[in-house]
Amino acid sequence: MNKSDLIDNMANAAKITKVQAAAALDSFMASTQSALKKNDKVILVGFGTFSVTKRAARKGRNPQTGKEINIPAKKVVKFKAGAGLQGKIK
Repeated sequence: MNKSDLIDNMANAAKITKVQAAAALDSFMASTQSALKKNDKVILVGFGTFSVTKRAARKGRNPQTGKEINIPAKKVVKFKAGAGLQGKIK
């Protein structure tokens, strides 16, 4: 499912226009990005939790040459599915 499919499904389920559904989805994504940028968690009970973690610097290998390379530390976004979501996909 891509973004336009999700907007179509949201519009049909909520009985709103596609423009309104797109605005709601864009607002959700912007709010989530803003919270994660501040290192806050976004907790949606029954769905899951978005959070930011730090990945330490490490050594890796270039698969083409086998040469060892340094991979810098960085922040990554994690999503942990909630029990409600897990129960729906089994």
